[in-house]
Amino acid sequence: MGFLKNMHERRIAADQEARVDQPVVITIARDYGAEGHEIGKMLSVELGIPLYDNELLVRSASRAGEALDKVAEYDERMAAEFMAFLPDRVDSRTLSDKLFKSMSQVIVDLAATRSCIIEGRLSDYLLRNSPNHIAVLVTAPFDERVEIVRAKRGLDKRAGAKLVREMQHAREAFYKRYSAGKWKMTDGKDLVVNRAKLGRQGCVDVIAAAYRFKLSELDQVKTGAEQR
Repeated sequence: MGFLKNMHERRIAADQEARVDQPVVITIARDYGAEGHEIGKMLSVELGIPLYDNELLVRSASRAGEALDKVAEYDERMAAEFMAFLPDRVDSRTLSDKLFKSMSQVIVDLAATRSCIIEGRLSDYLLRNSPNHIAVLVTAPFDERVEIVRAKRGLDKRAGAKLVREMQHAREAFYKRYSAGKWKMTDGKDLVVNRAKLGRQGCVDVIAAAYRFKLSELDQVKTGAEQR
């Protein structure tokens, strides 16, 4: 019994020591209109770590062998047209599949290399088994998101609501398609921050506190390993 206990303790210690060498990575999933991108930029400044969003397209374009302008054009269309994920859009689906495969590898590589913030692109699902991953959802009530979008784009309330619904549907369809229905935007989150309640800075403060706690936890594990 003592032998098994010692084996178990050694295994736990080994797992903890392996975690120390892995960077802390924050992924941000965003309900459309909740200003998740703005919060991600502020968080990047607050923590002094890079934010990866459009840069993922640059790297994945190189991997996929596609011209950057073609990738960027497609990414805009993909975000704006949720119909791109339906079977009758074979051209869009083919390019989408190719780019997603490329972006997935970029995300995994980034997460293994350095502490950073990664927005969207199903990064929370791709990194779900990473030990130092903090999965965040930035959200707000529908009416609040409509007002944010309406004010930014100069739309009336009806047009703003239509845009929020369509874009939200596109993001949810992306999750469903590329996780094979195994993952939703709300799944597996360590933190859910309400932009309407907390404001941008409040959301940044909550996420930053979780990041710093994780770093402190890893420092304790490292210290313990060195003392053994």
